[in-house]
Amino acid sequence: MSPKAPKSNVQRPLQYSICVSGAAAGPTIKSSWDEAEALGAAIARAGHVLTTGATVGLPYYAAKGAKEAGGMSIGFSPASSLREHLRKYRLPYDYFDFINFTGFNYVGRDLYLVQSSDAVLTVGGRIGSLHELTSALESRRPCGVLIGSGGAADMVSAIVNLLDPEFNDLIIYDEDPERLVERIVKVLDRENKDLQKEIDKRTNSWFLRQPEPPRSG
Repeated sequence: MSPKAPKSNVQRPLQYSICVSGAAAGPTIKSSWDEAEALGAAIARAGHVLTTGATVGLPYYAAKGAKEAGGMSIGFSPASSLREHLRKYRLPYDYFDFINFTGFNYVGRDLYLVQSSDAVLTVGGRIGSLHELTSALESRRPCGVLIGSGGAADMVSAIVNLLDPEFNDLIIYDEDPERLVERIVKVLDRENKDLQKEIDKRTNSWFLRQPEPPRSG
């Protein structure tokens, strides 16, 4: 009989991919770059993975914050290659552990980014950030909005009140970056409680056992 995998008392907490969405240009970069950086750092310190559109502006500062806090940063580029990313779109390369070259241009990239993230946080922002937030709501992803950061973020509440989307209870508003991340993680923990239990059981799952040795003769 093949030996069983050793039991482990270490429980691995779930690690979420949390997107920071924000303006790549415009006045909110100057006024809210530090808040974007704080969001990235808070995600990293909480042990989760930052996802962004691999672009300039506020998402770039979020990536900077995550990396300087010792976390992981993954970018989703509209380009189909590094060459396009650097030369056609003129987007940054540093502060990313990995760049997914989607080849979907900006609109398709936004959807891919949202679908690859467990939650979306909006800081500042313009029309692209609204697109990512509404896509996240339609996909039933929790959304955090950093109020006071200007741009789209400060318009979300009014838009939601006007349009009354079906999933507006998925939106969390807060003016503190650290607290916003904490609240979003609590929502994700609650939604994925069943998955945590399943992962905790898997230390002795069949696929961790040694295969049976081949029979001779």
